[in-house]
Amino acid sequence: MTLDRRNLLKLGAGAAVAVASSTLMTGTAEAATTLPPVPGMLGDRKANELWYQLDEIALYHPAQEVRDAYAILFPFIQQNAPEGLPAKWRALSLEPGYPRNYAEFVKPLEQPLRTLSTLQLGNFDRFYRGDEEGLTKAFAAFGQGILFDPRRADVESEVHTMDGDPPTGYHFWHAIQRAQMVLDIDRHRWARITPMLGFAWALQSIARPDHRHVNPGLPREQVRAQARYWLPRSTAELDRDFRSSPYPDSTR
Repeated sequence: MTLDRRNLLKLGAGAAVAVASSTLMTGTAEAATTLPPVPGMLGDRKANELWYQLDEIALYHPAQEVRDAYAILFPFIQQNAPEGLPAKWRALSLEPGYPRNYAEFVKPLEQPLRTLSTLQLGNFDRFYRGDEEGLTKAFAAFGQGILFDPRRADVESEVHTMDGDPPTGYHFWHAIQRAQMVLDIDRHRWARITPMLGFAWALQSIARPDHRHVNPGLPREQVRAQARYWLPRSTAELDRDFRSSPYPDSTR
């Protein structure tokens, strides 16, 4: 299993799904006035900082407890889901015993998943506590690839978006979120973020953004159409959606 910039380490985030509107999904919220300007940065200032700081604490400078969580998580996946966690989740999700069977499978990962849940929800609350609309915008911007951060020029991507084309990390992210839900780890919050995850996946599947240069946003009506599909989705509906690969059916 390859540890790239976002494919495995952006395992989730805490948020609630906001109601779609013409201004909600464009990623053009006012930049946070308390954050210093970054020369060369493009796109919403606070959304850029959100994803930048998640990289910092989850990938580039993780605390010891986070490294300990990875030391359990990734070997378990390699040994018990050799075709990848999304493939394992998909196979189990098609069995009559789902989601109980998936809960049994991921039970050995409960403590690492709790550690990562605390890490990521804390980061999202740091920037968007009480601002569900703003967090939704940040996910829409992430999917479209309209956040350019020159502080990441020394790594493979200055654009805050999911790695890869197709961006298969969304499937891994969903499998992790479902693991947290079936283990009752911040279940209600993860249940509300999963539609947002699908929404970002759909936007990136359409936009197919450049990872080294800022991208134009998608047409507003196209973004609204995806929001109308994804944001009201139930957990069961999202499970069906994420069985599609590599792109969601809503974009075809």
